[in-house]
Amino acid sequence: MSTRITIQDMDEASAKWIREEAQRRGVSRETLILELIRRGISMERNSSQLGAYHDLDSLAGTWSDEQATEFLNAIADFEQVDEKLWQ
Repeated sequence: MSTRITIQDMDEASAKWIREEAQRRGVSRETLILELIRRGISMERNSSQLGAYHDLDSLAGTWSDEQATEFLNAIADFEQVDEKLWQ
């Protein structure tokens, strides 16, 4: 069974990319769009099958204000740009 879908209000940049990419691949625009849709569906299915990981949750937000300040002070030197290295 074949289903037709109409895409309305596509921006010109996307339409241009589709035309050019279809020509580059030597396929019709419809073939390219169908392949992109299939690929997108496959990616969505795969990502929805992945479970959420919570293995680092116990570490999030566990620093006290004092610990956070100490850490930021310890890495402050990394914010400085050594001008001699850029010459």
